[in-house]
Amino acid sequence: MATKVGDDPDSLIALSTDYCLRNLSRTMCCTGDKGGLRLRPDVFLPSEICDKLVNAYMDLVHTDSDFQSHDGFFQLFSDPRSTRLSRVHLREDAVSDRNLQAIAKQDLIELHLTNCNNLSAHSLKTLSDFRHTLVSLSLFGCSSIFHRKGVDFSFLGFTRLRLLNLGCLPPDVDVEALLSPLTSLTALDLSGLQLPRPAFLAQWRDRLTSLVLYNVELCEEVFHTVLQMDQLRHLDISRESRRSGKFKLTRKLLTAIVQSLTHLVSLDISGHVMLDNCAAPPFEEAVGRPSTDPSKSSIYPLRELKRPLQFLGLYDTTLCNLSHIPAYKVTGGKNEEQILNAIEAYTEFRPELAHRAINQLFDIARIQHCGQLLRALQLVIAALKCHKYDKSIQVTGSAALFYLTNTEYRCDQSIRLRREVIQVVLNGMEQYQEVTVQRNCCLTLCNFSIPEELEFQYRRVNQLLLRILEPTRQDESIQRIAVHLCNALVCQVDNDHKEAVGKMGFVKTMLNLIQKKLLDKLCDQVMEFSWSALWNITDETPDNCRMFLERSGMALFLECLKEFPDKQELHRNMLGLLGNVAEVKALRPQLMTPQFITVFSNLLDSKADGIEVSYNACGVLSHIMFDGPDAWTMDEPQREEVMERMWEAIRSWDVSSRRNINYRSFEPILRLLPQGIAPVSQHWATWALYNLVSVYPSKYCPLLIKEGGMNLLLSVLELPSSHEETKDMARKVMEHCGNFKEDPMETGR
Repeated sequence: MATKVGDDPDSLIALSTDYCLRNLSRTMCCTGDKGGLRLRPDVFLPSEICDKLVNAYMDLVHTDSDFQSHDGFFQLFSDPRSTRLSRVHLREDAVSDRNLQAIAKQDLIELHLTNCNNLSAHSLKTLSDFRHTLVSLSLFGCSSIFHRKGVDFSFLGFTRLRLLNLGCLPPDVDVEALLSPLTSLTALDLSGLQLPRPAFLAQWRDRLTSLVLYNVELCEEVFHTVLQMDQLRHLDISRESRRSGKFKLTRKLLTAIVQSLTHLVSLDISGHVMLDNCAAPPFEEAVGRPSTDPSKSSIYPLRELKRPLQFLGLYDTTLCNLSHIPAYKVTGGKNEEQILNAIEAYTEFRPELAHRAINQLFDIARIQHCGQLLRALQLVIAALKCHKYDKSIQVTGSAALFYLTNTEYRCDQSIRLRREVIQVVLNGMEQYQEVTVQRNCCLTLCNFSIPEELEFQYRRVNQLLLRILEPTRQDESIQRIAVHLCNALVCQVDNDHKEAVGKMGFVKTMLNLIQKKLLDKLCDQVMEFSWSALWNITDETPDNCRMFLERSGMALFLECLKEFPDKQELHRNMLGLLGNVAEVKALRPQLMTPQFITVFSNLLDSKADGIEVSYNACGVLSHIMFDGPDAWTMDEPQREEVMERMWEAIRSWDVSSRRNINYRSFEPILRLLPQGIAPVSQHWATWALYNLVSVYPSKYCPLLIKEGGMNLLLSVLELPSSHEETKDMARKVMEHCGNFKEDPMETGR
């Protein structure tokens, strides 16, 4: 059987790491003297495991709201005699000075800190503790670390440091003075920094193999210095957009880059405007199939290349639209491949570009067809995880996911991949109350089989939807989608799930929505879905039925009947709900009032929604009658009078009526069969069974047999109080089920 995209299982080390992090006290830790966690004395963990534990911990903190972070987690790695850390990647606000200080004794080779805004100048001292071992250091976006003026920090002593990323640090940082002690750098990222005297970069002209100057203000002096770096393999002089920056990249300069930097395998010139014509004319463009051969390049300066580039960044340039581009991987906006390359290349450090590329992917998925579904989904998921706090990424990413998970692509997606989508969607809902994100996330959830595909996050998704619906003046479209999802989530799930959701405030929230719609005198989908959701969540769940009554649900029922007398769907949903309430013996006395009984009796004559309203009203009354004459505590209307109206209603129904109803169990109906205290209740129950096994035999005959209905129908035939028409109907039910059982094609074996 062919595997679906994204179906590769997690590695054993990944599964083990995840389990340990979620169960620290049961695996590698014990309780210390002061009540905190400490590493077990018999545990020694090598760097391969420690690195994975710390980096996976950071991922869980950022992407899994159910994960419980630990204040003392980093302290577990404070002693290099029992734990060894080598390569650590930490990001965003979850990292503090204290966390970094906890691992100060480790001989780190690689330390990447990304947008860690809670790190202060105190962490500079900790960085110095790593100076003898660090080979790779990233402080990208850690603006607070150099925020305090007069900070006394130098890279003096960082003799092994080869790779350094100082992108997006504060503008007042003196980069030249900071970097001067580092004589052996081979890779340097100065994205977004000011370089008043760029000639200082020449000190690394014989060593640098990678230089990133994204969003750095370029000038002749910068290029003069860069062209001396003849060991460069990767050069990035890209900009955020063509609208930013005064410098124009000319054909002459681009030619000089290619001719001088002969070792280049990667070049990014995204966001540049070319002053003169670098591109081949259209008649040359049209010749032959697209080629990566430099001699055929549509970009004239790149014909000087000895071999195709591995990577060429042309995002937000006109050059990406050309046919013959001498590079194996190109970023741009021409087609799906270029757009996916852009998302992949720019997500981590350039969310402003990734956002635009995801927006272009959204258009492809919406209007055309996405040919690289797995890659597209994985890249969007990665972007949403990486930039949980970036609103623009969350808006475009959630919109793209809606189209990438719809019916057209669904059959190609594995369970695991779809679960990843659900988790990042819920992260977005959790983080943002903003209308567009909420709407996109809710719409994306509608692409999944509910409740089956959402069951692994059942509690969380319900909590988030109820939070969306809490403000009753919520955006109308979001409210409608959220109520629809709530309704679907409580339909066809077990009673434990329903009870749990009821305790979250589900019943209260739905009643509040109904109350608001009543005030607006508006019966729309939100009103109908709310009653439908209440119908579903009260099914065989007495606690939820009780909540409905305690929160004045009956008063709202009467108001809705009065305000919307012609809304058939609404009436059906309300009466279905009240049927559930009436099934609970302890709650039936609360329905036993002249007002309610009169309303139910009058609804017996309703022709709304076929027989549904009349049927459900009769069901409510059947359960009330089942309690016997002693429970009838009112003079008017009289019990006999109501029973007579019930007989008339049942006789008027067409037994072949197709039904808008779904029974998971016949138990509430079957309990009305073996009794003589209310023959009309027995007749209603028998009619219900006859209708269902006649119209839907394959679904309901096995259910009736399984739940012992045949023996109970026999008791109907034996009871002297049973009416002949009831007995006749009981025989027909038994005959239907007998015929069904004898048909080998219908046994389900």
